[in-house]
Amino acid sequence: MIGWREWVVLTELTPEPIKAKIDTGAVTSSLHALDMELVTGEIGTVARFVLQPRQGTHASVVDVEVPIVGFKKVRSSNGRAELRPLIRTPIVLGDTTFEVDITLASRDAMGFRMLLGRRALKRRFWIDPSRSFLHTSPSESLHH
Repeated sequence: MIGWREWVVLTELTPEPIKAKIDTGAVTSSLHALDMELVTGEIGTVARFVLQPRQGTHASVVDVEVPIVGFKKVRSSNGRAELRPLIRTPIVLGDTTFEVDITLASRDAMGFRMLLGRRALKRRFWIDPSRSFLHTSPSESLHH
């Protein structure tokens, strides 16, 4: 069981927990990627961006370089369709670790750095929309 917002860790991108909105209205998960650039080289295309896990602070900001597995057409909350880079990375939510496909976008104006969409949630979790943070912050559990 998870709430409408939970702490997650994208273990290959940053050890810092990220507050994610559980969004059953979105098919694909999305992550805020600041100053993103796509670079094509011998191993394919990679996305370079700044990941700011916690809103309102520059603490724990990390430079990320991750392979792109493709592009996904996404209709944003304002109704506009755009082509976004897609990455695949492990995610930890509570005691569950799994691979997730995530589109990269500028989510600066949004309330959450990450949205966890239906495809990532399917057959893994029940959602209680009246509750939040049913799982302790992963960094808290690592320190106990």
